[in-house]
Amino acid sequence: MMKKTICKLMVLCCLTFATAVFAQDTMSHDNMKNDNMKSDNMGKLMTVTGKIGEDGKTFVSDKDGKSWTIVNPDAVKGHEGHHVALKAHVNPDKGEVHVMSLKMAKDTAMKSDMK
Repeated sequence: MMKKTICKLMVLCCLTFATAVFAQDTMSHDNMKNDNMKSDNMGKLMTVTGKIGEDGKTFVSDKDGKSWTIVNPDAVKGHEGHHVALKAHVNPDKGEVHVMSLKMAKDTAMKSDMK
């Protein structure tokens, strides 16, 4: 009698564990799908250098001089008019950048130019 009860408890524990693992695995796949959808909607993550506009709502790329709209201007607050390197999701179809991080760009001017 005791052996049957222990066996039933073991089977029940195994089934409960398997169900929990399956449920957790399903949730992680759903989260990955949502993250992929978000990055697809925002554009490709890139590092770009350029200047933040004086209004803090635009970014002009060093590479081609193209002006981009910053969709989250709070991310660049305090850097208006600065030369920066942005890590951002770039959406060329909409002409927008979604800033993920910002660093001041390294000064490329020669010391002799500063005299």
